[in-house]
Amino acid sequence: MNSNCRSLRIAVSCRVPVQSLYCHVPFCASKCSYCAFFSHAPGRETVDRFVAALVNELTMVADGLAPQTIFFGGGTPSILNLRQWETILEAMRRLGLDGAREWTVECNPATVSADKAKLLHEGGVTRISMGVQSLDEALLDRLGRVHSRAMVFKSYDILRNAGFERVNLDLMFAIPSQTMPVWQETLREAVAMQPEHLSCYEVIYEQDTPLYEQLQAGEFDVQEELACDMFEELVRVAGEQGFYQYEVANFGRHQGSGAFDIPDEACLHNVNYWRGGDYHGLGPSATGYVRGVRTTNIHNTEAYCAALENGDRAIDQIEELEPLKRAGEMAAFGLRMNAGWPFEAFEQATGFDLRDEWRETMETQVNQGHGVLEEGGFRLTPQGLRFADAAGAEFLR
Repeated sequence: MNSNCRSLRIAVSCRVPVQSLYCHVPFCASKCSYCAFFSHAPGRETVDRFVAALVNELTMVADGLAPQTIFFGGGTPSILNLRQWETILEAMRRLGLDGAREWTVECNPATVSADKAKLLHEGGVTRISMGVQSLDEALLDRLGRVHSRAMVFKSYDILRNAGFERVNLDLMFAIPSQTMPVWQETLREAVAMQPEHLSCYEVIYEQDTPLYEQLQAGEFDVQEELACDMFEELVRVAGEQGFYQYEVANFGRHQGSGAFDIPDEACLHNVNYWRGGDYHGLGPSATGYVRGVRTTNIHNTEAYCAALENGDRAIDQIEELEPLKRAGEMAAFGLRMNAGWPFEAFEQATGFDLRDEWRETMETQVNQGHGVLEEGGFRLTPQGLRFADAAGAEFLR
């Protein structure tokens, strides 16, 4: 083990436990045309080796971890078979890492079975995020998805019958060739399924993806005006159907009454990201942030496994952030939420006052119609939320 990783392990185990955990499962049956995340096709020996390495990594951080939120993302976590999931769940129990308030697993509709859903539910998973993306067969083919619309409805029923009371549906809009009527029909069918949460993302053209290459080759054009109209339609329909938008792309149902910023069915794990909380990131390519130190794991499954088999953390990069830089990042992430940043909460989280370092930035956003500066805090307007990434970039230092 190198000295940096040894020091990191000592620091992790000697302080207040971290309460959020992300685990990256890098396997997919095939690569979607828009995906820039680290993922690849599985091989049986590689998957077994990964599971063993992940258990080793969990063991290394367990002393400094008491998770209240857990998120298994990917890739496709549901591609793991029953035996592999049993190994992970048993390790979580043995290490005292089960019992989280919220435990999410991402699932592809093509890889959900009754036995697997039952195992996950009984193992402590409380929330499933299902990657639907579209309910239009032609668009599913366009995106390179391996599931059909029929699989979406079948898998949804399987999850409900297994006892899951919290299901999120992932959708995409502004897909090349997608029309407004097709998007409206997808929204109608999705909300009719009565999920507790919706995550709806505009297609982003990342380099080294097939969609980006097609765009560069002139096979289609980006229709910004249509994308804006689709986003507005999303906000309208979701609101009418009882979903509260609490972040640019996320909508949760709320059963309570009175004033609130975060709905009952919000993804608490993601809220921790947007509010700048600490979290461990495990698995190949995963990023973590613990007490001012950002770590990024190796972007290679074989190398990740080899490091853990050798008794080392599979960390590729370690960055200790300057306080002002970290505060700027937290400002940017937090402004993705509809509630924005209360001044007092931001100062408690970062040690900085938004009204000092970022006064001119906030005033510029207000003058552009993208921000609202109030006595108690700052937030983006609906128009500002539509371009939250650009607005947030102005807060980076």
